[in-house]
Amino acid sequence: MTTTQVRNALRRTDGGSVRVLVVDDEASLAELLSMALRYEGWEVRSAGDGAGAVRSARHFRPDAVVLDVMLPDMDGLAVLGRLRRELPDVPVLFLTARDAVEDRIAGLTAGGDDYVTKPFSLEEVVARLRGLIRRSGAAAAARDDSLLVVGDLTLDEDSHEVTRGGSGIHLTATEFELLRYLMRNPRRVLSKAQILDRVWSYDFGGQANVVELYISYLRRKIDAGRAPMIHTRRGAGYLIKPGE
Repeated sequence: MTTTQVRNALRRTDGGSVRVLVVDDEASLAELLSMALRYEGWEVRSAGDGAGAVRSARHFRPDAVVLDVMLPDMDGLAVLGRLRRELPDVPVLFLTARDAVEDRIAGLTAGGDDYVTKPFSLEEVVARLRGLIRRSGAAAAARDDSLLVVGDLTLDEDSHEVTRGGSGIHLTATEFELLRYLMRNPRRVLSKAQILDRVWSYDFGGQANVVELYISYLRRKIDAGRAPMIHTRRGAGYLIKPGE
């Protein structure tokens, strides 16, 4: 295993790219989601309303669908019913408002497979989709697909176990998401704005100094007493690379 390794891409069983349909009438959010999914190496199509979603599904034949509950022409549950007639087994991940508990219950009852609430972490959406696609049998992954390795630091995305030099490291949920984003981009400088978008949420309203705070938390746990792996590039951002 090389000193810097990013997990293998999830692929369809025929070897092709995983296909995901994103359905949301908020164009900026749909584009952010699409960018995050393309970063996975997946093929993505988007639709801004229910009718467009049904048309796209008919021709695109997605392996999974990200579906907003609130659409301008019909609600997500009606779209789900039409999608199921075209693609009976396609997994559907609902996007719902944070306080719309009844929407989440109705969506799962109607046959949705999972949901995330807005605002959400793009990493969470990707992780949930990976799980849905794997369980559906539409894709195959390498045995070490969930493992990220940078130098002597390893992160298992399935078990959420992190080790350095064989010693276990306990991280909070947010620390884990931040470390995962860094490790998926080894030796690449990531700006505070990029980190806020990917780790917290697309419309995070806090201050950029929250990134500095969590970077300091990670350094205490990852780098304490060892060759440093997390580095600051002043005026640019942060990166992770194997310790020297």
